[in-house]
Amino acid sequence: MSSEDSESKVTPCKVAVLGAGSYGTAMAYVATHNGHSVCVYARDQKVVDSINNQHVNPKRFSDQKLPDSITASTDMATVLKDAAVVIHSVPAQHTPEFLAKHANLFTKGVPLVSTAKGIHVSTHRLMSEAIPEALGERAKEIPLVYLSGPSFAKEMMKGHPMAVVVAAHKLADAERAQKLLSSMRFRVYASEDVVGVEVGGALKNPLAIGAGMAQGLGFGQSTIAGLVTRGCREMRQLATALGGKPETLAGLSGVGDLMLTCFSSLSRNNRCGKALAKGKTIEEAFQEIGEVVEGVPTAHEVVMLAEKLKLELPLFRAVDAIISGKLKPKEALASIMGRDLKQEKFY
Repeated sequence: MSSEDSESKVTPCKVAVLGAGSYGTAMAYVATHNGHSVCVYARDQKVVDSINNQHVNPKRFSDQKLPDSITASTDMATVLKDAAVVIHSVPAQHTPEFLAKHANLFTKGVPLVSTAKGIHVSTHRLMSEAIPEALGERAKEIPLVYLSGPSFAKEMMKGHPMAVVVAAHKLADAERAQKLLSSMRFRVYASEDVVGVEVGGALKNPLAIGAGMAQGLGFGQSTIAGLVTRGCREMRQLATALGGKPETLAGLSGVGDLMLTCFSSLSRNNRCGKALAKGKTIEEAFQEIGEVVEGVPTAHEVVMLAEKLKLELPLFRAVDAIISGKLKPKEALASIMGRDLKQEKFY
């Protein structure tokens, strides 16, 4: 059976994508694999005009033509009208305010699939807490789904095959999004463990900064492998303390996304860590990368959660200490490697 035959089993529909950044653009592109028409919300009229007339996002992947089935608008009502699914790709720190502003425009019963990863700094909440709060009473009428997993936007735009996971408190909601978005190049798994999937998606970012720091200091793959392994344990500890399932962190949103971001220079968080290791300030690193680095605000939020839940989480504490200027990268390394010797545990 050809890929076209498999993908054509999904009835084409309209997909709304909120956000014309790298991941929003990539999700719009992925959605067209199943023959869906896609309307993207963008704030910048120049971006909208370019997508509609030249079929190019001038700010993201400007060297790649977008399918004719992707259009854009600055008007949320136009973007959301008749959509069978809404993909929310606004950065985590702006998500609650954005959704609260537009809450009344969402259609009852239409799934809202969030790709935002991180902990909201102002409210100290995961997206699965911040989003329902932002939507207020509307949250009861809108199926909320959270997407995570190893998926670089650049590779999505190249059509590379990959796998992600969507989670919802009701498995049927996750499966609905799964069927709409899965294709031969974008395989979607479903889960009911919202907390586990969210923790994996959010916490891998600070660890990727740590991996970038290690690489920036000249250390090799053995160092990064140790960081990934121990980092995954710390993620499991926090997920379990928050009510998630530890086994979820062994899946796509946990170790899968963690390996991708820690080992690849395509990761913004990884590149941020390298820049810090070379002596650049956070502001200089941000300017060099040119996009949101969610791991920076998330690192401190994780430490605050660790204090509240009485968890040690030494890797996350070390990354936060470097970001906040309390420790130099080499000092943080010494604090990690000089800890009391212990038995290895996986829980």
